[in-house]
Amino acid sequence: MQTIAGKFVPVMITPFDLKANIDFDAVNTLLDFYLQAGVKGIFANCLSSEMFSISEAERLQLTQHIVSYVNGRVPIVATGSFGLTIEDKADFTKRIYDTGVDAVILITGHYAKVEDSNDVLLQNFEKMFSLTGDIPLGMYECPAPYKRIIEADVFRKLLQADRLIYHKDTSITHENVKAKLDILEELPNKLEFYDAHTPNAMYSMQHGAVGMSSISGNFYPELLVWMVENANNPDKQADVQWLQQELTAVDPMIHIAYPMSAKYFLQKEACR
Repeated sequence: MQTIAGKFVPVMITPFDLKANIDFDAVNTLLDFYLQAGVKGIFANCLSSEMFSISEAERLQLTQHIVSYVNGRVPIVATGSFGLTIEDKADFTKRIYDTGVDAVILITGHYAKVEDSNDVLLQNFEKMFSLTGDIPLGMYECPAPYKRIIEADVFRKLLQADRLIYHKDTSITHENVKAKLDILEELPNKLEFYDAHTPNAMYSMQHGAVGMSSISGNFYPELLVWMVENANNPDKQADVQWLQQELTAVDPMIHIAYPMSAKYFLQKEACR
């Protein structure tokens, strides 16, 4: 069992004011909340951020603001695969990278249609790699526009391109997660593997994941920070197992009306 402490990276929600504009003061308060909890990174402009509901300009403005406010205290990643064509996606990736993020995340469902084969996905990723120079990239098995799970053999081929440094996994099953983690052990690479499924936290960390990046971090990030830092601590296994049972038990509840539920929860938390 590894003893290296892991990293928790929250998927950042976006506060809005009563005119549906981004509330940047509230963004700052939320960033302080994450940082005080001990997170080791921020995932900006993601599904939890309502990235599909804001404009291209707002995605860039929000990400730039987050980068400026965090000011190097932790790494920041942000989604960049927006646009109709691969060329469009590459262009937006360059622009969001210019905000100062540490890596740009590509949504796997943006690189092949539901009915397309893995060969199509691999060809489109290869083209994306060729159009984005040396920009550090990552993958996100985002549930929207549809969830494109990267199978183990495809994962291996993508890693061999040596362009990916980040992977946010949503494949859920232990079998799928372990298949990818086993590949990471075999291949020399710099990719960091983050599981998005809170019920997997203990399992994934104990099988080689770098950390977690789950929506539960918008409710109790300090608990996820503790989990990833102690999942491989032999002296804390009883507490780790207990906490995992509790996190798993409440996980279905936090998905109800999310991210509105998280915003309501955080408002109550701020008023305590």
